[in-house]
Amino acid sequence: MTLSDIATIRLYNQQLAQTTFKKPQDLVSYMGAIQAQDYAMAKWAVGIRLPDSTNKEIEAALNSGTIIRTHIMRPTWHLVAADDIYWMLELSAPHMVSSMKGRHRELELTEEIFSKSNTVIEKVLSNSKKHLTRDELMTELKKAKIVINQYTSIHIMYRAELDGIVCNGEINGKKQTYALLSSRAKQTKKITREEALAKLAKKYFTSHGPATIQDFLWWSGLPAKDARNAFEMVKSNFVSGTIGADTYWFSNSIRVPKSKTTSVHLLPAFDEFIISYKDRKASIHIDHQKKAFTTNGIFKPIIVVNGQVTGIWKRTIKKDKVVIEPSFFKNSNKLSKTILEKAAEPFGKFLNMKTEIKMR
Repeated sequence: MTLSDIATIRLYNQQLAQTTFKKPQDLVSYMGAIQAQDYAMAKWAVGIRLPDSTNKEIEAALNSGTIIRTHIMRPTWHLVAADDIYWMLELSAPHMVSSMKGRHRELELTEEIFSKSNTVIEKVLSNSKKHLTRDELMTELKKAKIVINQYTSIHIMYRAELDGIVCNGEINGKKQTYALLSSRAKQTKKITREEALAKLAKKYFTSHGPATIQDFLWWSGLPAKDARNAFEMVKSNFVSGTIGADTYWFSNSIRVPKSKTTSVHLLPAFDEFIISYKDRKASIHIDHQKKAFTTNGIFKPIIVVNGQVTGIWKRTIKKDKVVIEPSFFKNSNKLSKTILEKAAEPFGKFLNMKTEIKMR
């Protein structure tokens, strides 16, 4: 096994080279979770894995609640299938709540305040005929004499998500809203903590493999002991390959066909193909990593050629088209305009717009 082999297998397991899914919620459930702080790019992360899907289709799944957008791991925004939200919250929330205690002390946010804010938020959303924005909810909290500022508002809503009170609501124009989680996702049959650990590990190594245990630890945000125990429970379902000191685990159920054609993907910012691994050398040379993602965790849209990140791209939405401007790491990485136009076609169709490539 080589690093190139790992990148190629990941293209298939992550449903980029081919897909077996037709519904957004099924794809998201297979992936376990998809990072989603950039809302528009998160929709494309689902769309590029579902050929012929559209932005409206993915947004409809989010608006209907078959896909939930909330804080679930590490912690940051993720997309999670509604069928998975409750057991994943039960698994990850306690650790994330504990990890924020120091910051909450700094902000003078006590358990009593969180209990009060949760009660107010739940009551307001229960009585409202529409989903509410953060600003609208903060207005109600101020009425209840809860001290609100830029920082406390973020952590109060974050805690309400982790406590299973709220999740994303329907988009209101261009504004994000909140809704009661109980109104969006039906409570599923409860499973034990051990079952949840095993389920998460199996999802990750199936959809993201080949990957190391350290990759899983990073992606899941679980304490090291829990992550290792989770892997041990599902280890027998996977095979391994070793490169140097690293052991990569993956399902051998996917057969990667030999192909002489060049595959080119315009992947979104924060895409799982890169962000879901602690060690990213299989798909991007260490010399170029700072060009694709920053030390403070900003991951740019990337150009992936045969599993290798060769550049980044940015989009400009105009009235009747989307303009895509590629930037390659090296001159030798540059692709022809014709190849880029073909690679950009799926993104244009996803947005129901024409695409235009603007070469530097």
